[in-house]
Amino acid sequence: MNINRILTIVLVAASLFLAFRLYRGVQGTIEDREAIQNTENAVIARLKLIREAEIVFQEVNKRYTANWDSLSNFIENGKVPNIQRREEITQVGYGQEIVKVFFDTLGYTPAKERIFKKNFTMNASDNGVFMGYKVKNGDRVIKNQKAYTLKVGDKMQEVPFQEQGVITALASVATGTEVKKGELLVNYWDYAFEPNVDLKKIGEVPGLDGQKFNIFIGKVDKNGVMVQVIEVRDPKPVNPMRKESNEAKGRKPLHFGSKFDVTTSGNWESQ
Repeated sequence: MNINRILTIVLVAASLFLAFRLYRGVQGTIEDREAIQNTENAVIARLKLIREAEIVFQEVNKRYTANWDSLSNFIENGKVPNIQRREEITQVGYGQEIVKVFFDTLGYTPAKERIFKKNFTMNASDNGVFMGYKVKNGDRVIKNQKAYTLKVGDKMQEVPFQEQGVITALASVATGTEVKKGELLVNYWDYAFEPNVDLKKIGEVPGLDGQKFNIFIGKVDKNGVMVQVIEVRDPKPVNPMRKESNEAKGRKPLHFGSKFDVTTSGNWESQ
C-alpha cells in the first residue's frame, strides 16, 4: 500500500469523524431545545393550574393563600357556592325607583370540579330549520366533529364542535322545528387540566426534583383601597436565556401575577 493510498484512507476517516461530530453537535442542540421547551410547557401548565386554583380560593375566602397544603386541601375538599344575582325594583315616585340587589346561594359545586372542568355551550349558527343531532347525551366528541344539521334556505349545514368534550345536555328540539340564531342547543364540558395530577405536589416545579415555586402575596394601594396581589414564579428556569434582568417581560422567568399590579396574567401570554 503506497503512501498516497494511506493518506487518502486517513483523510476519509478524519472527514467521517468530523462529520459525525458535527451531526451529533447539531442533533444535541436540537434535542436540548426540545427538552427545554417540553419542560417549560409543563411549568406553564402547572402555573395555569395554580392560578385557577388561587382565583377560585380567593373567590370563596376573599384572599389568596401562600400555603401549598391549604391550596391542595381546598382543591380536594373545598366547595364553591353557586351565586345568583337578582334585582327588585320599586317605583317610589315619578321617574324615581329603588333598586335592591340580592345574591342567592343555589347550592355548591366541589372546588375540584369548578377548577378542573370547563363548560361549553353550542348555539344555533343561523336562523333555519333544525334537522337533527348527530350526537347523543354522554358522547365524547372531538373538535370539528359534526354536532347537528341545520337547513338554511335550500342548503344543509352540518355544524362542527369548536372544542372537544363530553355532552351533558341536548336541547329538546324536534326535527323540522325552526330555530333562531344563537338559540342554545348543546351543553358539554372537558377537563381544563390534567385530572390525575398529584395535588399534594401542586407547588412543585416540574423538572426540579421537589423544588417549589416562589409565591408572594401582598397588598397594593389602588385608588385608596388596599387590594391583594399575588405572584407565583419559577425559581430556577431550565431555559438559560430567561433572566430577571431581561427587559422583555416574556423573556423573564416564567410567572403569573405581580407584586405591584392587580393582575393574574402570565408572562408566557405576552410572548
